Amino acid sequence: MEVKIVKFMNKVPGGVMVIPLLAGALLNTFVPGVLNIGGFTTGLLKNGTPCLMGLFLICCGASISFKQVGAPLYKGTLLTVLKFAIGVAIGWGVQRFFGAEGIFGITPVVLIAVLTNSSGSIYATLADRFGDSTDVGAVSVLSVNDGPFLTMVALGATGMSDIPFLTLLATILPIIIGIVWGNFDKEFKSLCDKALPLVIIFLSFVLGSGMSFVTVMQAGVSGVILGLIVLIFSGLLVNVLYCLILRRKTAVGAGAGTAAGNSVATPAAIAQADPSFAPYADVATAQCSAACVMTAILCPLMVAYLDKRIKKKEAEMVKIQTAQNESV
Repeated sequence: MEVKIVKFMNKVPGGVMVIPLLAGALLNTFVPGVLNIGGFTTGLLKNGTPCLMGLFLICCGASISFKQVGAPLYKGTLLTVLKFAIGVAIGWGVQRFFGAEGIFGITPVVLIAVLTNSSGSIYATLADRFGDSTDVGAVSVLSVNDGPFLTMVALGATGMSDIPFLTLLATILPIIIGIVWGNFDKEFKSLCDKALPLVIIFLSFVLGSGMSFVTVMQAGVSGVILGLIVLIFSGLLVNVLYCLILRRKTAVGAGAGTAAGNSVATPAAIAQADPSFAPYADVATAQCSAACVMTAILCPLMVAYLDKRIKKKEAEMVKIQTAQNESV
């Protein structure tokens, strides 16, 4: 009898990342000895974060194209800059007024990690449904916010974390390798596209194996709050500013209002770069996981609602103009 575990994970919002993460946390909570037997098992399933993270970043880099120009480039850059600026401003503000421990159990680092990051796949799907080809093409630039790179840049720029240049270079080098190789070798890009889900599954499990299932449950409420923050500031606010700059009404900008599955890996990457963040990493990972699931479900509903409102108002305006023309 065939067991369709992968099919099940794909049906759950963020399931490819969330379910393995929770499985790893469950094992580490109740039978931690299983993951500490040594050899390849422990090397992969318990201590494999650095290696899997590097492979993950190479695969992400391979999906980024530097050939996009024109409207897709403009829209993608605009969305990326807006998300980055808002995320940094909120994270820095929380750091300024509440300190490194943050508010509601949510640290400034986590806020920056989820607010500057978004799910490219969810955005592209929503852009295809509620926008046009230039909106979909913007994902090639928006993909730059995948992984920990922009978060680390923000932390270094605001002085919230002391990350040496070589450490930052070591983090972004796999991304650069992926970008260069993926743009010059389409077969490598295709290979990375196919490999990324497998890498995410094992990376998520390893991240979970360093957590306690109790910690995940404790982070539930703060994770919901984090998800709401992402929807409001990285979704609704970004879309308002996006529409003002483009000078046209659209709901597509709100499609960037997700906490990407990739953000679940960001706290672990930052903790390795800056050990001072290590005490917060486990809770931060759980919070990102909860926010990922929440925004994956609610963001599409939010975009659909906004699009419906915009089209309804446009239809009403057409009726008013038609009535005015007929009266003349």
